[in-house]
Amino acid sequence: MATKIIYFTVNGRPEQAEFPIDCPAQDVKDLFRAAAEAGPHDILKLYNTKGNIINISPQLASNSPHSYYKLEVVAADCNSELLGSELAVALGFDLTSMEKRLQSLEKRILTEAAETPAIVYEMKRQVESFREKLESVEHLSWLGLFKDMSEGTHKPSPFYHKRTLRKTREECEHVREKFLQMSSLEVSEEVRQYLKTPTFDNWQWEDAEIMVLLQVMYTDLDFISTFNIEPDVLQQFLYEVYRRYNNIPFHNFKHCFCVTQMMYGLIWLTDLRSKIDSIDLLIMLTSAVCHDLDHTGYNNAYQINARTELALRYNDISPLENHHCAVAFEILEKTESNIFRNLPTEQYKRIREGIIKCILATDMSRHTDILNKFKAILPVFDFGNKDHRDVLMMIMIKVSDISNEARPMDVAEPWLDCLLQEFFNQSDMEKLEGLPVTPFMDRDKVTKPSSQTGFIRFVLFPLFIELANLFPCLEQHIIDPVRKALDYYTEMEKALEREKQNRALNETTVKTSTSKEPDANLEAKPASL
Repeated sequence: MATKIIYFTVNGRPEQAEFPIDCPAQDVKDLFRAAAEAGPHDILKLYNTKGNIINISPQLASNSPHSYYKLEVVAADCNSELLGSELAVALGFDLTSMEKRLQSLEKRILTEAAETPAIVYEMKRQVESFREKLESVEHLSWLGLFKDMSEGTHKPSPFYHKRTLRKTREECEHVREKFLQMSSLEVSEEVRQYLKTPTFDNWQWEDAEIMVLLQVMYTDLDFISTFNIEPDVLQQFLYEVYRRYNNIPFHNFKHCFCVTQMMYGLIWLTDLRSKIDSIDLLIMLTSAVCHDLDHTGYNNAYQINARTELALRYNDISPLENHHCAVAFEILEKTESNIFRNLPTEQYKRIREGIIKCILATDMSRHTDILNKFKAILPVFDFGNKDHRDVLMMIMIKVSDISNEARPMDVAEPWLDCLLQEFFNQSDMEKLEGLPVTPFMDRDKVTKPSSQTGFIRFVLFPLFIELANLFPCLEQHIIDPVRKALDYYTEMEKALEREKQNRALNETTVKTSTSKEPDANLEAKPASL
């Protein structure tokens, strides 16, 4: 089969793509997307040697290693200042030009066909829809803290913007400045109440605003006064936490916020303040804030198989979770960011022990053991028993850590896209390095619905149901939404299977009809032969 080789660069790195000349267009785009390590929401641009944008398709003109094309990854960055039509231009769209071309085409068709075909109306509708989507992407400034929550659900899509793994100094300082400007402002009561619910939509808030909301949680749980936490120390702590979460698709600062916000919501929904003391609540919230610090996007299996520095340092025992703990206490060792610096030594030791216990509990290899312990004590659960409380705190952070499917679908589904992107990045790296490929991360074997249906049935439900057995009020808040999510992904899985069967049937039909076509050369031979 004839193939075509295209030579190009990505971030100055030479690459080449080889594909059959009759390859489907989508396969070619996927090939370039993989080479660029681009995510599902990233937009690719390919330039020729003259700097002109060219279409990524099977019709690409072959080139040589001396005439590289240039591939760039463009992503809609939620922190960008570009709005509406400006964003369209930045992404390479010219709506005015598109509309003019559409009008011209419409006139020509009308002249020749005497009526406008339905396809033209559909094209016009799509252009208008695209314009509305662009114009609804507002820049989320500190005013967002006071925006009307009853307004429409217009918000930026959670595009993952490819950047360096570690945040740059400029990036951090920009967010820090905005955070400090906003930190003394009063957050509306409406937002405070919304923050206590599992339906909270994280995609509406940018990083500086998220830091303000985390500050609100510490304030509204009375931690500031109870533990004598100075406001400027809390702000420095939150900034250091923000700085130590990396630019990766899923385990990033927004994930840290989602886990903390769910923990905060569960504390209020279960009226936990009346059942356990403030130190345990402080441990739970701070553990959620710190639980994935300096995560690099590769799980423990990869760390161990690749014999990374973390795996060697922690002897293959929960390398990531041990590292998250260590980074947390590095931050807390600094006087200016130690929110526990005014506590007696015994209280600090108790808090440190509790945070380590909670963060280590987020290692999924310990999931069954922790869940079984909780199920064993549930019939005789006693809030006055320290061992019982310790297990409950571990269960609470585990539930919070994997709680995305308990949120509304328009909040939860983008998180699944981000998670799959991170998974696929890891499995690609495992294949590249010749390591065992983690099955549930393999882009060649996993589909979006298949990744969720089993996880919901065998991990989420057993965990969530046991917590709801202790707190029946959680049934409607976290069990019912997960049931809906399971129905949603089950139907999606069935639809994909039907599509796969139809495709196979069509291919079989085409092959059969082709094989039955008469040989024209045989028919043309004289009858005497």
